[in-house]
Amino acid sequence: MTKVFIGGSRHASRLDAEILRRIDNVIDKELPIVVGDANGADKAVQQYLHGKRYQDVEVFCSEGICRNNVGNWRTRNIPATTSLHDAQFYSAKDRAMAVEATVGLMVWDGKSLGTLLNVFRLLRLQKKAVIYIVPEKRFQQFSGLAEWGRFLAGLELSLRRKVEQRTKLEISPATSALQTSLLD
Repeated sequence: MTKVFIGGSRHASRLDAEILRRIDNVIDKELPIVVGDANGADKAVQQYLHGKRYQDVEVFCSEGICRNNVGNWRTRNIPATTSLHDAQFYSAKDRAMAVEATVGLMVWDGKSLGTLLNVFRLLRLQKKAVIYIVPEKRFQQFSGLAEWGRFLAGLELSLRRKVEQRTKLEISPATSALQTSLLD
């Protein structure tokens, strides 16, 4: 069964009509949704789903700290790999959602590394992803890593280098072992 990972940038707290239509399609198909607990896109998605009274939602949280759970849905607590509340702290939760889902729908502000890493995580697991690029008001679909490479090539150089550096960390032996354990 299809399970949708919906997420995005913390600076993308307003969902355009095009995104809402995609979420409505997920609701109409009664597909399960996994979503994070961050402010921004995660919280906006939660608010929309709650307004639609959609119940097949699971909120992923880090170390028992659930920052947002608007609909009081079931939660999944993911252990963090660090005690600092930084990007690495929340990455374990994002990796778990990528493993759990079969497809992703991401809302990207044009800057967030975390959102792009979630797309990469899904693709690396041979899953499909769609990203809504807020500044351009357009969707980009990904069905494999070849499309990811073409997408990266079109990014501004400094952003591309940051993404490439972070994706190298994602494929490190330690991270791969963590991702494998999440699959078990």
